Amino acid sequence: MATTPSPPSDAAVASVGSGSDQGALLEVRNLKMHFPIRKGFLKRVVGHVKAVDDVTFSVVRGTVFGLVGESGCGKSTTGRCVIRLLKATAGEIVYTMPDDDPVHIEALDPESLRMMRRHIQIVFQDPYASLNPRLTLKQIVGEPLVINNVSQGQDLQDRVAELLRRVGLSPEHMNRYPHAFSGGQRQRISLARALALNPRFIVADEPVSALDVSVQAQILNLIKDLREEFGLTYLFIAHNMSVIKHICDSVAVMYVGQIVEMATTRELFRKPLHPYTEALLEAIPVPDPRRDRHRIVLEGDVPNPADPPSGCYFHPRCAYAQDVCRTETPPLAEHAPGHTARCHFAAELDLKGMTI
Repeated sequence: MATTPSPPSDAAVASVGSGSDQGALLEVRNLKMHFPIRKGFLKRVVGHVKAVDDVTFSVVRGTVFGLVGESGCGKSTTGRCVIRLLKATAGEIVYTMPDDDPVHIEALDPESLRMMRRHIQIVFQDPYASLNPRLTLKQIVGEPLVINNVSQGQDLQDRVAELLRRVGLSPEHMNRYPHAFSGGQRQRISLARALALNPRFIVADEPVSALDVSVQAQILNLIKDLREEFGLTYLFIAHNMSVIKHICDSVAVMYVGQIVEMATTRELFRKPLHPYTEALLEAIPVPDPRRDRHRIVLEGDVPNPADPPSGCYFHPRCAYAQDVCRTETPPLAEHAPGHTARCHFAAELDLKGMTI
């Protein structure tokens, strides 16, 4: 069993989340993922969908770093680039090995990338699509061990049984197929598979969004328990701010392929600096029918990443937009230690937050 590291301080989490390399297990620098748009008989490239556009962040060892935003903002694409399921158009993805040797994931050859899979794993959003229906639990969870020549025979069966127990499933069911399990149980199977090779870093791509609310809390608590038991570090992708509040130490808010705000979770909820973050916080349900809340309703749709608006991408939907927002692109600037925002008026706006 891995030794659980001491949780880093809020100051350390903030400094690394803003792009410093202090204590970082993973650094993402100026990441871009542009998908070509092809038209015509010859399929000539006539443009690009900028799914991820110059994203930079770092993840501290032993913490949960969240990426949050509306569907289509580039969260999942960022996660897939980090684990090299997609090869990024540009940028650096630097992972720190156990011997503190930095490895550029974006530059790895196929054989080196296969070895890197032992350190970084992913849990997908849809537990119904991510498990092969033709394989048993023993085959699904044991496949990483077989491919990497880690276990075989009785040792393989014992290892699979232990992994199933760790995620709350019975080893007696290892010869059953995925269709015999509920959505929450399938996601537990996905977690067991991700843990098979004792990784240090896991990309959790909206792991609870396809589950019932009652089951979501169970899976989130399991993810937290596994982090403490195995000393894991997570990149946690979500569109639900309530989930982010429950599990993340620090968070980056994405909009149309860009990070628009980044801070520790506590600071971002207490004092948001970007109007988009304020709107996301206002969308969190409050279980009190007597409490009167002023809802922020965003007008219009998320801009097309193939043809984003000029200036600030958020200005067509922003209630605080002024002329400069329509013409000049705001930089991602630091307005407090470890708290950055991409807004011309971040230092002037008094946006509504919430306590956690």
